[in-house]
Amino acid sequence: MPSVPPTLRRALIAAALPALLVPVAACGSTDKPAASAAKAAAPGFPYTVTNCGVKTTYQAPPRRVVTMNQHATEVMLALGLRKSLVGTAYLDDTISPAYAAAYKSVPVLAKEYPSKEKLLAADPDFVYGGYASAFDAKDGRARDDLKGAGIDTRLNIESCTKGAVTMDDVYQEVREVGRTFGVPDRADKWIARARATVAGTAAKLKGVKPVSVFVYDSGDKTAFTAGGAGIGNELITRAGGANVFADLDKSFGDATWEQVVARKPQAVVIYDYGSTTVAQKEKRLTDDPVLADVPAIKNKRFAVMPLSSVVLGVRAPDAVAKLAAQLHPGTVK
Repeated sequence: MPSVPPTLRRALIAAALPALLVPVAACGSTDKPAASAAKAAAPGFPYTVTNCGVKTTYQAPPRRVVTMNQHATEVMLALGLRKSLVGTAYLDDTISPAYAAAYKSVPVLAKEYPSKEKLLAADPDFVYGGYASAFDAKDGRARDDLKGAGIDTRLNIESCTKGAVTMDDVYQEVREVGRTFGVPDRADKWIARARATVAGTAAKLKGVKPVSVFVYDSGDKTAFTAGGAGIGNELITRAGGANVFADLDKSFGDATWEQVVARKPQAVVIYDYGSTTVAQKEKRLTDDPVLADVPAIKNKRFAVMPLSSVVLGVRAPDAVAKLAAQLHPGTVK
């Protein structure tokens, strides 16, 4: 076989190299997009939301969530997000029977708020608080501090909404949580059912005269009551009541007993939670001679609502119906 001149041999090799490299390049081109796709945003993402002044962009749903305060926990469970929960803390009262089974499988980090160390030990990538106290700076749980540790946060919007809180804010809370966790369809279905429940109660109360209501949360020297800014006021109104302290520009605040007497409420709504029982609260009111001539006390017209039902959460629509049945028992059942 005749020898090939060196110049011709180099030319033949150069001509063959591109063909040899094509499969390698093709293989590399398929691998890189696959890797990029794995890191790409999840369907429906990125999602950007501003919550109580904190703007966050999510590329995918949070995976390891700690909830603090009952109404935050119940929003998650109502949206079928139990598997995302790696910890929870701080119940106001008994968890809703609808979520009790799911709740049992969630680790309880503390009876009230966990220390920052215990919170971080759960390795969350998201913390959802019901009350502003969940993110108390002096305990090291400020939202900025947690962000510095790589943890996103959400605060229930009742803690930062300007003006009166309404049922629309309840729907917004559920809608935004649903979007954050990539389950907007579940949120939409919950909202549709909630609207139907509220509308059904409204239809039963059509033409009914409102009952004046004093909310007794707690207090001895003063009455800690529901003001006009929180969802509690909205629930009373939609349940066929009129909050006698609606002019108090807070979700909760103190009133004097003289003010209670002067406003002559027809019914008392007692908030049930904590170590003081409903019976003890009723006794405190009925035993006070200052209140003897208040219509609600004289007639012993009491309604009872769990605290977890009168904060902004998934219990709110049913709470309207349950309170209406107590304020207007002959009309709503």
